[in-house]
Amino acid sequence: MKQTTKVLLAEDDPNFGAVLRDYLELNDFEVHLATDGQEALRLFKSTDELDLCILDVMMPLKDGFTLAGDIRKIDGEIPLIFLTAKSMKEDMLKGFQLGADDYLTKPFDSEVLLYKIKALLNRKFGEEEEEIHFKIGRYEYDSEMRVLKIGREERKLSPKEGALLKLLAQNKNNLVKRSTALNKIWKDDNYFTGRSMDVYLAKVRKYLKDDPKVAIINVHSEGFRLVDDL
Repeated sequence: MKQTTKVLLAEDDPNFGAVLRDYLELNDFEVHLATDGQEALRLFKSTDELDLCILDVMMPLKDGFTLAGDIRKIDGEIPLIFLTAKSMKEDMLKGFQLGADDYLTKPFDSEVLLYKIKALLNRKFGEEEEEIHFKIGRYEYDSEMRVLKIGREERKLSPKEGALLKLLAQNKNNLVKRSTALNKIWKDDNYFTGRSMDVYLAKVRKYLKDDPKVAIINVHSEGFRLVDDL
């Protein structure tokens, strides 16, 4: 697993949620706690690089199943674990149909949840074997440290700049759709986030200007492409 694992915990019982958050934090997880479904969706959209979601089914404003559907529209791969006081077969089936990776019925042993989380994350990161270091023309980019180097010059990128360059580098010479970048990095694809992304894209272009063979090319009405063989 990566050094800091970020978890979204959506639990409407404030006492149970706080206890579970504290337990996970004692085990070196970074936990973002929400007490209703709407707050959980807001946190999901505003928190960078979440690794896993733990969702209570029965929550006010937006239940866990509806929340899971909204999350899946944004990220179809993030692991989901449902927590519920219900044990009905129909509820479990509905959770798995929405893409749940696991399902725990309350009350449960926190240690069991911890083992399930670790198993899911080991499987996720083991399958991805995500690349960290990228060669872009004369540039070298360390996406974990968010450091872009050319010769002896180094630049530390912001989280959004770094995520955008990483996505482009992962898909070098291939089209990256605007909607893909917006949903993956900004967790939204509305007009205002689109304008924000354009600002960051201009900054990343500027950072790559010292190699004339490297360019980020706009593809009209589709997205953009990072090329380094001009």
